[in-house]
Amino acid sequence: MTAAQPRRRLVLASQSPARLGLLRQAGLAPEVFVSGVDEEAVTAPTPAELALALAEAKASVVAAKPEVHGALVIGCDSVLDLDGRALGKPADAEEATARWKAMRGRAGTLQTGHCVWDTASGRHVSATASTVVRFGEPTDDEIAAYVASGEPLYVAGAFTLDGRSAPFIDGIEGDHGNVIGLSLPLLRRLLADLGTGITELWAPAEG
Repeated sequence: MTAAQPRRRLVLASQSPARLGLLRQAGLAPEVFVSGVDEEAVTAPTPAELALALAEAKASVVAAKPEVHGALVIGCDSVLDLDGRALGKPADAEEATARWKAMRGRAGTLQTGHCVWDTASGRHVSATASTVVRFGEPTDDEIAAYVASGEPLYVAGAFTLDGRSAPFIDGIEGDHGNVIGLSLPLLRRLLADLGTGITELWAPAEG
């Protein structure tokens, strides 16, 4: 009988607490390494391609760090596609307010790029997940209160499903985790493409 292979080390190339939370809820225990990529310097023709380019940039920078050699590195980035424009985090409260007034009563597509690097083999795979978001119609006062909370300044598209803006989202079409920051079904497929089953990465159950 052969001994069980040790569980692969998993690294998240993102400082997003929402992404970390999704991975932990799915039984994973990643370490966090922030890439430091200058997001403003990354460009692409479409919002979906931009999300993917950003994810690939973050994953590749962290994968190149000697201290993560041997690990599987996950990079992600999200942008909202509204009328073909890529909307990331708003620059300030004024932009967040204008953004919400433009989005209410409409639908946009949240694009999240995913890139997984296997630093042991040097191989990497990437793809973008898309989820349609139908925005409700918050009043001007509700938008002002939401912007004053500070939350929209830290999230792509100036909204999130797992925070104070949840009551202003009428519904979605697609993976809800993708809107929060990471599509677990897509991650599973990317890991499989690299020869790793997601269940092989589950942290031991506590107890």
